[in-house]
Amino acid sequence: MKLSIVIVNYNVRYFLEQCLKSVYKALDGIEAEVFVVDNDSKDSSVEMVREQFPQVQLIANSDNPGFSKANNQAIRLSKGEYVLLLNPDTVVEEHTFRKSLEFMDAHPDAGGLGIKMIDGKGNYLPESKRGLPTPWVAFYKIFGLTAIFPRSKKFARYYMGHLSEDENQEVEILAGAYMLMRKSVLDEVGLLDEDFFMYGEDIDLSYRILKGGYKNYYLADSTIIHYKGESTKKGSLNYVRVFYKAMVIFTEKHFSSSYARFYSLFINLAIYLRAGAAVLGRIVKRLSTPVVDVLFLYGGLYYIKEYWEHNHRFIQGGEYPPELMQIAVPAYIAFWVGSLYLSGVYDKQVRIVQILRGLILGTVGILVAYSLIPEAWRFSRAIIILGALWAGLSSLLWRYLWSLISKKAILVSAKKDLRILLVGEGEELERVHKLLRANQPLLSFCGWVSTHSEHAEPYVGSTEDLPDLVRVFQIDEIIFCSASLPAEAIFRAMRNLQGFDLEFKIAPGESQFIIGSNSIHSQGSWYTQDFNSVDKPENRRAKRILDFTLALGLLITSPLLAWFFKKPFQFIANVLQVLIGRKTWVAYAENGRSKELPQLAPGVLGLDLALQSNRRDEAIQRQLNQLYAKDYDWQKDMAFIWQYRKSLGK
Repeated sequence: MKLSIVIVNYNVRYFLEQCLKSVYKALDGIEAEVFVVDNDSKDSSVEMVREQFPQVQLIANSDNPGFSKANNQAIRLSKGEYVLLLNPDTVVEEHTFRKSLEFMDAHPDAGGLGIKMIDGKGNYLPESKRGLPTPWVAFYKIFGLTAIFPRSKKFARYYMGHLSEDENQEVEILAGAYMLMRKSVLDEVGLLDEDFFMYGEDIDLSYRILKGGYKNYYLADSTIIHYKGESTKKGSLNYVRVFYKAMVIFTEKHFSSSYARFYSLFINLAIYLRAGAAVLGRIVKRLSTPVVDVLFLYGGLYYIKEYWEHNHRFIQGGEYPPELMQIAVPAYIAFWVGSLYLSGVYDKQVRIVQILRGLILGTVGILVAYSLIPEAWRFSRAIIILGALWAGLSSLLWRYLWSLISKKAILVSAKKDLRILLVGEGEELERVHKLLRANQPLLSFCGWVSTHSEHAEPYVGSTEDLPDLVRVFQIDEIIFCSASLPAEAIFRAMRNLQGFDLEFKIAPGESQFIIGSNSIHSQGSWYTQDFNSVDKPENRRAKRILDFTLALGLLITSPLLAWFFKKPFQFIANVLQVLIGRKTWVAYAENGRSKELPQLAPGVLGLDLALQSNRRDEAIQRQLNQLYAKDYDWQKDMAFIWQYRKSLGK
């Protein structure tokens, strides 16, 4: 047997499905076996493999032993001349395996082979080729010199930035996402070190291959997609901690004890620095927009106060008390910023109507509160009205200017309808189009693109015309039907369209799921075509507002309502926990929970209440949870709460 492919899976069913489809296309004419080792996934990955890929040698673990142990389980059973470790969140070209095997056959000194990788938007992933992470190499990467000098032989050694990404090269370290090795070399240098739970095992094995007298190579003749590339995970605190801890294990294993102690100290320092930087970066990113609003509002209100004070209120002399700017104005600003948040203004993109709605609600709230407070604190309604006008003007103006400077559509006049191109042929194209229409309500344009240069209506063009079509129709997204054109053509099209701000997605043949990346920062996220997910910011906000307002109302009336429940104190406890966010009124059915679903707080009421007692099995509850997660409506929550109101005290 020529090739054994090992894929370790953990809760990425839809990536895995697409990966296996591409793998079997690429294995045409190659004697091979495919292993899938599942580390106790909760997303029906095992059932999917058994139903759709019965030819796969499936190892279903009852726990998660880690990446290294899972790979070794399959390697020990493999019979191929070569062993390929492949991540489930990858897509390979039709000729990837053939070209890889031909290269290895032609280079008997090769112990291992890596490959060119791109992310879900077609961007080259620098971890495709790497150098040995010595302390200085790690230092340059950790402290940003690698990013500043990406082509330097010295500072960019970690990613071997001085080597061309388009040429086959000898490298030091291979990426575990695609790691092809001779089985005879593995028998000689050993399998993956199981001390590495996740990350670092590929570095360790690559280094042992070099120490065994063999060479590692980077193959640029073929390309794969790796959705969850290292560059997309580096902002994760857990990734920083686990990855650099793995570097400590590597150093203690391969270098002298004194050298390892120094490196361990250095790496632990790096963990805290990077973790601190990541936390600070998230805080700054989240607070930057409201802070700008606060600064503009306070500055504007100061000048409004000065103008009104000297030209209208105190023309003959006098001034407002200092409490106006010290207490009242900050309270007004808090009202406005809070209402802007509740209106969704601090999401990634904001509509003009959201800003206006938020400021109107905030102003009404301020005026209502103003009418209820003591006379001594009623400084000026005029300042509130003028402040509201300034808030609307400044909020729109600075966002508009920032959109022009950053060239990012932050401020939009209305919720944008998607403009999509579907690339494919015949029945498969029609199937994907129906799937898209059924699940994408905001779709203003969906053009069909043929894979053939000769085409007629209803096609708007061919793949050769994609740059012009994107420009003319102002396209937001391109979906490729993988059953209609080879992966190589898809990857080539993605690279040719790098100059455009586009999303790329792939619809695997006979699949109900379209796989892709919402943005360069979230490439690991799979999704079904854009449903009204409970995880959307506006839906999470609506759910929280419902929880809070209902809990507040029930708390106020609890002295009366509590006695209608068999357990009044439990009812009050539930109300309080919902009020502080520890619980939500409506949540998933417990037996159907899955890690693939958006996470929710524990529910006072579970969806399984809607089922008859004799139908409360896990499969039905899982379907119920999926339906709730993908099609959220706060009004349905209200109806559910009313229907099962007697259970609020349980």
